Amino acid sequence: MNAPASASPDYSVVVPVFDEGGAAPALAREIAAAFAGENHEIIFIDDASRDDTKALLVALKAEIPQLRVLSHRKNSGQSRAVRSGVLAARAPIVVTLDGDGQNDPADAPRLAKALKAAGPELALVGGERVKRQDSSAKRLASKFGNGVRKRMLKDAANDTGCGLKAFRREAFLRLPYFDHIHRYIPALMLREGYQVEFQPVNHRHRESGVSKYTNFGRLKASVSDLLGVMWLQTRARNPLGVDEV
Repeated sequence: MNAPASASPDYSVVVPVFDEGGAAPALAREIAAAFAGENHEIIFIDDASRDDTKALLVALKAEIPQLRVLSHRKNSGQSRAVRSGVLAARAPIVVTLDGDGQNDPADAPRLAKALKAAGPELALVGGERVKRQDSSAKRLASKFGNGVRKRMLKDAANDTGCGLKAFRREAFLRLPYFDHIHRYIPALMLREGYQVEFQPVNHRHRESGVSKYTNFGRLKASVSDLLGVMWLQTRARNPLGVDEV
């Protein structure tokens, strides 16, 4: 039997879920297996699901003692769920995965360990999905959106929509929060003077549930978000460090 989560784990794995009763239990088990032997906790944030997601996860706590389940009282979106998880996290390094099971948990420890082994100037190791298992329309829209965002923000990210990321909790909490921030974390980390890097990760078919996004809905939100982040970049002034004298 796995040991309960430590009060001071090395890694906090944060997973936002909304109506993912068909995927969440298997995903939790995969994460626990991937991080077996590591000092970790697993935090699922149920974003006011309308199905049995929360009940299934709560029942799983007896099997996975490292599992913590947080529940939003009102649906607030993926970015807010991620932030709720990060605020509750007890580890200095946070790993995020999408709750639909398309991110492969087997890749997560590699990103987390790469960040832990690096110096404090590196704040994020992001995944870049290879051989994406999405529809051609979704892949085309993502490629276009990533290209525009990368050119405008110069964030070095080819696939900022990949939910699999490892980042330093302290660095994330320094970022200005807004809805959909999860797509702009690399740009905002760079704005704060941190370094970011990326590694290829596996991508899998969705086995249950439906996507919570549409191409039109994502485009509508991304235009204002992109302009907002560009504005934030113009207003940044970096002191290059702070010395106590």
